[in-house]
Amino acid sequence: MTDALFIEKSWRSPSSSRFWVLLVLAAVIATAGVIGDSTATVIGAMIVAPLMTPILGSALALVLADHRHLQRSILLVLGGAVAVVAVGYLFAVVAAPPDHFASNSQVAGRISPRLIDLVGALATGTVGAFALIRSDISDTLPGVAIAISLVPPLAVTGLLLQVGRYHDAGESALLFATNVAAIVATGTVVFLVYRVRDAARQAGLPLGRLTGRTLAVVAAAVLLVAVPLTTGTVTVSQDLSTAADATPVAKQWAAQGRWQVADVQSRSGTIVVTVLGIPPTPASSQLRTALNSAGLAAHPLQIHLVGGNTRTCPAHGDTCTTSTGGSN
Repeated sequence: MTDALFIEKSWRSPSSSRFWVLLVLAAVIATAGVIGDSTATVIGAMIVAPLMTPILGSALALVLADHRHLQRSILLVLGGAVAVVAVGYLFAVVAAPPDHFASNSQVAGRISPRLIDLVGALATGTVGAFALIRSDISDTLPGVAIAISLVPPLAVTGLLLQVGRYHDAGESALLFATNVAAIVATGTVVFLVYRVRDAARQAGLPLGRLTGRTLAVVAAAVLLVAVPLTTGTVTVSQDLSTAADATPVAKQWAAQGRWQVADVQSRSGTIVVTVLGIPPTPASSQLRTALNSAGLAAHPLQIHLVGGNTRTCPAHGDTCTTSTGGSN
């Protein structure tokens, strides 16, 4: 287990070079998949990504109270995360769409983390640690890699930072932090239950002193991410209700100009309507007025024209501005 999870310090070592080469390639694959809105490509990045190795390595180092490898594993996780975000940022410089990924399903699926994401991450982290201990079920690790989202949310963070969607970038980073905390917590528990310390002692490995405070810090990390996830769960529930109320209003508005509503969402209280059709486009201010009459005046509105621009309509108003500064 130590050979599998503890990455050597030297850049030229097999474990270190493998980690960084695979990480950069996974970052490129994930970013390309997100930009292209390709689920298959993003899944490929999940399988290739090696970030789970130092994360589980942190859990093993905690159990063994091996401070040297713990620091090394934490630095690898942080450095790897920064590298993936940087790749996403650089890709966005040259490939960001005009709507700033507003209609991208890969982005939308990673900017609203909820408590259910933490539950799933805890279960997935448990399977990952269990598969490392039990060699007879190690073939489940590719499934674990797909189930846990590590590199894609970091790629999304980089993309959104470049286009100025800072709140959403923070939400995707929160999803990554949630998964890391869950893997470390469940990995620590599984390693303790399977008496990894006793096995290490019998193998002659040096052991530090494992204190209750260490375990309390791990538990506190899980609770720390649970707080914003709880808030996110409430927000998502409210957004679903808002989108349901706004959908018939948007469809009636679009039908006047023979346009079609492709999607209606609510993101943190902002109603986002994606429409497509041929010119002339229906007046955005009419939709804003209709939503006001339907009791949704407190919600800002964004209208994304497929293949066109984005129109923003502030709450409690009756005018809209386009992305180029005009009004409609």
